[in-house]
Amino acid sequence: MIRLARFALAAALLIGSLHSHAAVSVTDDTGATVTLPAPAQRVISLAPHVTELLYAAGGGARVIGAVSYSDYPPEAKQLPRVGDNKALDLERIVALKPDLIVVWRHGNAQRQIERLREMHIPLFFSEPHRLDDVAVSLTKLGQLLGTSPVADAAAAAYRRDIAALRSRYASRAPVSVFYQVWDQPLMTLNGEHMVSDVIALCGGRNVFAQLEPLVPTVSTEAVLAANPEAIVTAAPGATKPDTTLPQLGAWRAWPSLTAVANNNLFAIDGDLINRPAPRIAQGAKQMCEDLDLARSRRKSATQ
Repeated sequence: MIRLARFALAAALLIGSLHSHAAVSVTDDTGATVTLPAPAQRVISLAPHVTELLYAAGGGARVIGAVSYSDYPPEAKQLPRVGDNKALDLERIVALKPDLIVVWRHGNAQRQIERLREMHIPLFFSEPHRLDDVAVSLTKLGQLLGTSPVADAAAAAYRRDIAALRSRYASRAPVSVFYQVWDQPLMTLNGEHMVSDVIALCGGRNVFAQLEPLVPTVSTEAVLAANPEAIVTAAPGATKPDTTLPQLGAWRAWPSLTAVANNNLFAIDGDLINRPAPRIAQGAKQMCEDLDLARSRRKSATQ
């Protein structure tokens, strides 16, 4: 009996060892298949949202480098830096000997990414466009890291948060929204960006959803013609009054604009609304509450 028990234990350990070193294969956000001979142990993140995804997927201990502004969770601030979205430190990346690099498809320098590809370092391209894509990204990264139990749990929790917001707000009376990315020049986001998905989740309507560029430049006259009921922008830290944000306060020069007339000028923490990572559920919650406030002010204005 003792021998049989020992044999069973040895077999179980062998099977577990073989399983832990089994090849893993997933499809990235470009549609390319990424195959690793074993779960990744040394991972470099080339975008702040990627860093958040990797930690949420249970791979924090395996992240050995990241780009600037990878500041969440707090321990990510201690990671060695390998450049930023404009320029990568290729020598340092190679010296860290990664077995997987997670790339921001449209945010990293393409020529340098091609150099990494030529070095035959496995690349996973991350470019979530819809809220549901965040959960899918968690699941896929969990597979590549061999941390699926943690990643799947994080994906399920995120889906529950988004589903709760959708159930509560998506069918409420529409609110037209201008999302301001920058003020000089005046820039917004079209319907392909995840922020537009957040607006729709909250029962809002992006007034410039149909424009062709992902981040189009618009004129003040175009905003006035669209006459949004709410203007939303991103700001560092928690939501701030518009008086502390010149890019929002400047709209008060047009008091007939519905957003101004009803005092619907809102700011949301940029890290929560602009990064396609699990914390966007928190940014979405703030967006939904702001648009619901706009609805209540609409009622007050008509009374």
